[in-house]
Amino acid sequence: MNGNVWRDGNVLRWLAAYGASLVGDGVYFLALGWAAAQTAGPAQVGLVMAVGAIPRALLMLGGGVVADRFGPRLVVISSDAVRCGVVLGLALVLALGSPGLWVLVLVALVFGIVDALFMPAVGALPPRIAGPGQLVRVQGMRSLAERVGHTAGPPVAGLAMGLGGPASAFAVASALFGLSLVLLVAVRIAPLPAAPDSPSAPAPESPWTQLRSGLGYIRRHGLIGPLVLSGALSQLGTSAPMTLGLILVSEERGWGPGGVGWIIGGMGVGAASSALVLTLIPRFPRAGAIQNLTLIVGSAGIGGLVLAPNLPVAVGLAVLTGLVCGICGGLAIALIQTATDPSYLGRVSSVMAFTAVGLAPLAYPAFGFAADLWGVTPVFLAGAAVSMAGAIVGTSAPAVRRAELALA
Repeated sequence: MNGNVWRDGNVLRWLAAYGASLVGDGVYFLALGWAAAQTAGPAQVGLVMAVGAIPRALLMLGGGVVADRFGPRLVVISSDAVRCGVVLGLALVLALGSPGLWVLVLVALVFGIVDALFMPAVGALPPRIAGPGQLVRVQGMRSLAERVGHTAGPPVAGLAMGLGGPASAFAVASALFGLSLVLLVAVRIAPLPAAPDSPSAPAPESPWTQLRSGLGYIRRHGLIGPLVLSGALSQLGTSAPMTLGLILVSEERGWGPGGVGWIIGGMGVGAASSALVLTLIPRFPRAGAIQNLTLIVGSAGIGGLVLAPNLPVAVGLAVLTGLVCGICGGLAIALIQTATDPSYLGRVSSVMAFTAVGLAPLAYPAFGFAADLWGVTPVFLAGAAVSMAGAIVGTSAPAVRRAELALA
């Protein structure tokens, strides 16, 4: 593996594949909602979107078992191929006629199931394409690709739908998944050495047993367990405030929809800056302690958004908060992936993805109900406090406080 990941063609192929997949995701989801809106009412549109999101969340943990059982390379390539084919089929169906809502529901269901396999598998690849000393830099590059992908997806979808409607957008999404597939096939995946305390020839296990053993491994591990729990608390505490909460705050303060856009944009600028920091300056002595500190500061920054006296202050605080939170997340992922036994990497990645994608939406109804009872400001601050509790979990774990990352 090349000592400089910026010059490592293998890493760059993986990064380009991941970026193309993210843009394809953005195009697909926007086109799916638009196609549903042309066929049915708002309730049915919500149903179509939920049909894809629910199985993805429920099956995410099982996706990690599949990645560990069959290898992440096979899983990520196969799932990308299925996504490419299914979305291309939908584009052809829409171009040739006006299918019923059931076609969109079926595609959303299949896509959600396949996504539950793709996400843990792609999350398990970085340790197989870069050395331990380069994981922080690779995670920074991955974070930068995520920011670019999430930003580029909607405009590409809008341009495609403007030219040829949802069918054209689905065709573009399929092409992007196809590009991702070709690049992933060209990525060389290096085998990982077994951990010193791993059995050389483990007895065959059922998928359910593998899932239980993976969860048990996370729970027992002195570093991984606290970091995963810390991340879950942070997601539960901040996901609703940073979406629904910002809408309510902007409405209450008279900042309007534009205010929400400016604040979220500020967070994005900060997060993109953090990706550059992690990419260019990957050497973090006492990485565990820094991860805890940035989580505390980031949680406080999120809570401070609701206390900002005006919109410019809120936007400036959002930029700084996005920067700190991005460093926190990148270090946490690198620490976890460095410490994980290779035989558990897919399952650990699936739990991390589940906490980010599956658990966070559960906070939305609770946040809305509580804000209706007590007002948005105290509930916003309570969410920041829950996130900060994640830092307390990390601080109380000696393995996290002492954690170091191998240097390139």
